[in-house]
Amino acid sequence: MTCIEIDNSWCKGCHICVGVCPRHVLEVDSGSFFNGFHPVVVARPQDCSSCLLCELLCPDLAISVQVEPQRQSA
Repeated sequence: MTCIEIDNSWCKGCHICVGVCPRHVLEVDSGSFFNGFHPVVVARPQDCSSCLLCELLCPDLAISVQVEPQRQSA
């Protein structure tokens, strides 16, 4: 399971994360306006592959991805 958190107080609305996500997990929320831009929302968290590209390429460090380790079955 992967948990993606976006801190809208740090985000500057560049939307790089939306463009780099290979599974289209993130989307621009065109219905909201926050700090002068449309914020990013986690639209499909179940599709996240935990590649961390959104977190690594965010220039504002506004994205945090936490990956829970998979349990080994005995």
